[in-house]
Amino acid sequence: QMKEHENDPEMLVDLQYSLAKSYASTPELRKTWLDSMARIHVKNGDLSEAAMCYVHVTALVAEYLTRKEAVQWEPPLLPHSHSACLRRSRGGMFRQGCTAFRVITPNIDEEASMMEDVGMQDVHFNEDVLMELLEQCADGLWKAERYELIADIYKLIIPIYEKRRDFERLAHLYDTLHRAYSKVTEVMHSGRRLLGTYFRVAFFGQGFFEDEDGKEYIYKEPKLTPLSEISQRLLKLYSDKFGSENVKMIQDSGKVNPKDLDSKYAYIQVTHVIPFFDEKELQERKTEFERSHNIRRFMFEMPFTQTGKRQGGVEEQCKRRTILTAIHCFPYVKKRIPVMYQHHTDLNPIEVAIDEMSKKVAELRQLCSSAEVDMIKLQLKLQGSVSVQ
Repeated sequence: QMKEHENDPEMLVDLQYSLAKSYASTPELRKTWLDSMARIHVKNGDLSEAAMCYVHVTALVAEYLTRKEAVQWEPPLLPHSHSACLRRSRGGMFRQGCTAFRVITPNIDEEASMMEDVGMQDVHFNEDVLMELLEQCADGLWKAERYELIADIYKLIIPIYEKRRDFERLAHLYDTLHRAYSKVTEVMHSGRRLLGTYFRVAFFGQGFFEDEDGKEYIYKEPKLTPLSEISQRLLKLYSDKFGSENVKMIQDSGKVNPKDLDSKYAYIQVTHVIPFFDEKELQERKTEFERSHNIRRFMFEMPFTQTGKRQGGVEEQCKRRTILTAIHCFPYVKKRIPVMYQHHTDLNPIEVAIDEMSKKVAELRQLCSSAEVDMIKLQLKLQGSVSVQ
């Protein structure tokens, strides 16, 4: 089955993920498949997903060690005193297992479902293995440009090197931390870090997609991937599988009634979506990174009028806002996640006008609050701001 999907990275990772899940009671085999998924992601340039695979592998080992009581883990807060570190080493350092990684991703709770049976007896994980994996996590997060998370990994490593009096490694870690925070400052100032673009992808056609028929996914694509690029990629992928004459793209983003579709064809619907946050979340997520990490709700909007036309005058223009909730948060060990449920809200013409003006005001405020105002961007934004409706 894997050979059949070797040119379909999403399906290949899905299959390997299913295998990884099936080995919940055999940590070494689960680690093997998560490592394999990481290699696929690196090959395809999906570095955030590769980093999450490393985090899950490390959390798996930490959970195993906690359960086996080989070591106990209590991640401390920086800074640490030497005497406090000695007390921790006597009282046990690793107590939280995989939950220590929840600060990086809530998806890590999966590793807590490890089952304890015969498969756990012959596993050769120890503190040294864990240290190597933690450093691999930090390296993966750096390559994925998620610099803010490196400190969370190092908070777990530093006490162990302090206990070992390994001052050379400590000097290296603190130097890397310094560079990571410098990178954070740099990308916040430049605004040039792009952590992904998201799309809703739906499949229709029982005869072609089988179990995938009618399913909706959120796809995470690298950097600033345009809608045309992912549409062409999926069209080519499934044309190669089913024959180009049998695959059609649905250009409309509205709700699809499968009964209206011809069963002779495989249909793919792709819609650009953006992360959605309510007012409370927006207050808590202050930085661009916080609004790009651990996200599972997405939104797209469709214009309509009561007369049935798409576009109308200001006094009749409505729009339907659809909010999709994925099963897991992005980034994840996979680059596509099934949609769990969706919610629709219709905005009347007054609400549409207020919403459009609020967006413009927010954009202008963001531009004007920068340390160095980009006058070209500001001029372009102002040109369409006097009358947005």
